[in-house]
Amino acid sequence: MTDQTNPDKRPVILTGDRPTGPLHLGHFVGSLKSRVTLQETHKQYVLLADTQAMTDNAHDPDKVRRNVLEVALDYLAVGIDPAKTTISVQSHLPALAELTLMYLNFVTVSRLERNPTIKEEIQARGFGRDIPAGFLCYPASQAADITGFKAVLVPVGEDQAPLIEQTNEIVRRVNNQVGREVLPEAAALIPKHGRLPGVDGKAKMSKSQGNAIPLGASPDQIREAVHKMYTDPNHLKVSDPGQVEGNVVFTYLDAFDPNPAEVEALKEHYRRGGLGDMVLKRRVEGVLQEMLRPIRERREQLAQDPGYVFDILKKGTAEAREITQQTLDEVRGALGMFSFPQ
Repeated sequence: MTDQTNPDKRPVILTGDRPTGPLHLGHFVGSLKSRVTLQETHKQYVLLADTQAMTDNAHDPDKVRRNVLEVALDYLAVGIDPAKTTISVQSHLPALAELTLMYLNFVTVSRLERNPTIKEEIQARGFGRDIPAGFLCYPASQAADITGFKAVLVPVGEDQAPLIEQTNEIVRRVNNQVGREVLPEAAALIPKHGRLPGVDGKAKMSKSQGNAIPLGASPDQIREAVHKMYTDPNHLKVSDPGQVEGNVVFTYLDAFDPNPAEVEALKEHYRRGGLGDMVLKRRVEGVLQEMLRPIRERREQLAQDPGYVFDILKKGTAEAREITQQTLDEVRGALGMFSFPQ
């Protein structure tokens, strides 16, 4: 199948984030690091998913609007290069909304409700049966995003993998309907540390739960967050043997410490006793301070010139609008939808 949207033939990546607040270390581990690396070898599109953010933030649209810039600053600060990666704003890509509407005809309500990611998020938000319809239809919207750019690879945290699976189900249904491959399937690229726990030991780092470390955190914020980190509650004295599994400090050392051999030695020391939690926390803090300092400084520099950032978003969105419109035209044509005579 010839794909005019990707003339250089590199594999296409689509990733993105809902702009509901500045990004944090969980995002960095989950996909940002992968994006910086993969932009060198792939055609990468990054989507600021502000339309999707409205599915559970319609009561506060200003929160979504102002965080478009905040998330864009995070992208640029971590090393996403607009010369190599196309960054666009979802709400300015009308083809994605139309694709979403089409795809909803290829999925049932019961299948949407069974999606593990959606079930978990519904429970976390306490919706009960008062689920915003837009939120329930999130998987169809994400399918539109992925297929709109004809992405074949999606870097995500492990909790997002069911959404990629559902995207591929929709792709297969559309392709089966038209009798040929109009849309490609996509694979989830899950990093080694697919989900970073919050500093409080809860399963997921989250802006809404206040257990996250923002990428632009100040030295004091980093220090405060590290001091709150959950360790082994039974490790009451330095001499006590400690448990490594479930210990957030060691999880962060595994994810970020540049000396894994030393981390393994610390684990053995902790297990046999004689190693205090504060020694470990000071090491984590040092690692995070060193890693986040250049990101924070770059972010502060970029924030002084928002016009530069908006120009990047305008250019990327114009390119993305053309790509996604072409995909929509192909899908409409393949499905045999009405078109006016030329």
